[in-house]
Amino acid sequence: MEQFLFLSSDPLSLQKLLIALGIGVVLSLLLRWHFQRFGSTLSSRTEFAQIFPFIVLTTVLIISVVKSSLALSLGLVGALSIVRFRTPIKEPEELAYLFMAIAMGLGLGADQTIPTVASSAVILAVTALVKGLRRGAMRTGVYCSFDWVDASEQTIELPTLERIIKEHSKSADLRRYDSREARSEATYLIDVKDHDALTRMLDALRSRFPGMGVTIIDQGPKPID
Repeated sequence: MEQFLFLSSDPLSLQKLLIALGIGVVLSLLLRWHFQRFGSTLSSRTEFAQIFPFIVLTTVLIISVVKSSLALSLGLVGALSIVRFRTPIKEPEELAYLFMAIAMGLGLGADQTIPTVASSAVILAVTALVKGLRRGAMRTGVYCSFDWVDASEQTIELPTLERIIKEHSKSADLRRYDSREARSEATYLIDVKDHDALTRMLDALRSRFPGMGVTIIDQGPKPID
């Protein structure tokens, strides 16, 4: 077994590693820009995108090292088996971009530079095209988050809230609802006709529910910081 592991070793080329890291820097910066420009997550896209270069370059380094030795690759499997990642990924889009960053690192680390660059360009271009067409159809859409405290003198029901929203918008889609103890929060993707309609909707909600809090997140083409 030791003889097999020894024969499987291949010295790591520093030149190839530096080239892969250099290309990884370019691809990771492109991925970061793509996520900031075309992402639609509710969290801070600028802050989340900062980890893409770290993931891509770290993956390149790991794959470049372990591919030179079967013993190192087996050791990596054992090390990863005890690692537990506790940070939750709240939105599928964030997970997709993380997978993309890892795929870039894997391809570059495995010396598959041309297929990795070509595939990355095609995937990002297609994603940008799809998201661009979708944004063109939903350019007036905004996320509105409503929060309130349920009290004995005033209880807000979702059908009533949704009825008022739809009276002043073209469409309203409930995306998230949280209820903890006496506090509730509902997030809607609302397609408003114009800013005046949005103002009228907020006035109607404040008049009907005086204690309600409202947070509006623009879904326009500019990234949300």
